[in-house]
Amino acid sequence: MAGSAPGAGRRGGWGAVSDDVTANPFYGEVPTGLGHEVAIGGALITMVEPHVGHERAYNRWYEDDHFYAGAMCMPWMMAGRRFVATRELQLLRYPEDSFIAQPVTAGCYIHLYWITVNHVADHEAWTRSTNVELTKLDRRYEGRTHIYTTFSDFTGVTYRDATGPRDIHSLDYPYVGMVLEVVDAGPGQSRQELHDWLHGTYLPDLQGAAHSPVAQSLTFTARHVPDGDEDDAPSEQAGSTIMSPQRGFAIPRANRRITVIHLLDEDPRLNWHRHFAGNGETVAARGLGRLELCAPFIPVLQGTDRYVDELR
Repeated sequence: MAGSAPGAGRRGGWGAVSDDVTANPFYGEVPTGLGHEVAIGGALITMVEPHVGHERAYNRWYEDDHFYAGAMCMPWMMAGRRFVATRELQLLRYPEDSFIAQPVTAGCYIHLYWITVNHVADHEAWTRSTNVELTKLDRRYEGRTHIYTTFSDFTGVTYRDATGPRDIHSLDYPYVGMVLEVVDAGPGQSRQELHDWLHGTYLPDLQGAAHSPVAQSLTFTARHVPDGDEDDAPSEQAGSTIMSPQRGFAIPRANRRITVIHLLDEDPRLNWHRHFAGNGETVAARGLGRLELCAPFIPVLQGTDRYVDELR
């Protein structure tokens, strides 16, 4: 508004309209009792399918409102980035009978957010409360389906290069591609053994291959996992976590699952068959589990509708 003072119209803490740092002493007191490590503790990983005909509206709602109000504005979220799968990228996905996505092409957009170490639970508590309030304000877009959405604990990273961006930089460095791999340990198999093989052999081999585009690979395991085998737990999609204050969490097979985020310095389409198309066979041959989804993405151009017309 013309003539408005700087900050006018912004709400401070407790509903006050103020930029006075003394108005909310709570925010000045909390940091004195906390650690201030710069490290990833967990992630929010959310792959979403906008409903047909809602692609542009969903994209604008997410980037103009939800990316910030529903994520980046919250405490302890240290980085975030959106990626998109055009139809050409979707058609590279496998396996066709994926437990994660049916059809396997479902999930045009994926959003990755890193949460600060030792504060994942703090962030989740804030998120639950925030989403209740956003729902009351009619600021949630219902023309979408969550395909694979989970709060996860960070379990490690492997690098192709001895120097260069580290895991804390992974969503800020301008990587031009990302590949999501979801690997489930087989029935009766140890997820820890699968994790050790991934970090000790599979990921180093992938990154050490000639001309490998994979600069770093981060691994995660789902939080809020019930005891036992929850194959029949309800969900919108077989592999999804339902993140809703009313419905809580439902994570089929989560006690077996490892999510891998590969960051690439080239478009994944350029050498897909050389570096990724055979990964399912590689996992199967080891006998520890199954690659339930291998899916390539490229970054969105934030603030635009680029790629919206290439989703179908």
